[in-house]
Amino acid sequence: MSEMISTFVATYGYLAVFVGTLFEGETILLAAGYAAQRGLLDWPIVFAVGVLGGTLGDQIAFLLGRWKGAYMISHFPALVQRAPRVHRLLERHHVALILVIRFLYGLRIVGPVIMGTSRVPFVRFALLNIVGAILWALVVSGAGYYFGMALEALITDINHFELLILAGILLAGFISALWLHRHAARYKNDPNKPE
Repeated sequence: MSEMISTFVATYGYLAVFVGTLFEGETILLAAGYAAQRGLLDWPIVFAVGVLGGTLGDQIAFLLGRWKGAYMISHFPALVQRAPRVHRLLERHHVALILVIRFLYGLRIVGPVIMGTSRVPFVRFALLNIVGAILWALVVSGAGYYFGMALEALITDINHFELLILAGILLAGFISALWLHRHAARYKNDPNKPE
């Protein structure tokens, strides 16, 4: 059973990283970093696929914002709510915001769409987007890799637990995303929140 799961991870792991990083992707990239440390995947390929997926996902979102941004902002409450804040930040700190947008929960997808409606030039966004994706993939997959190293130092016979740990990482990421989503919804509906 363990060999079958290892083969499954090795066969579909890079595809999962690519698809996952097109969207939010932190959990899958963290798990892939751990899988690379355990020898199930190759870390340089995990990193490269993470950069590719992260770059492409945000670039598509930016182009979608250029093409249909005004329509999307007027029809999607999440965009209506976040657009003024993102535009204010872009006016003051567009370089920093583009570099770190994928680290900010709730802005990974909608942020680049909103940026597409701004005056930020396409080429500038594209170059900063690539640099941001490199930083993001390095930090997130590297965290998974070093998490695996730390566990290996603590658990002498980690081979028996590696797939359970991998499943735990994915489950923890899913639960965290659910909790953050619920917390954001509660905050949005709080009448005492600061404007």
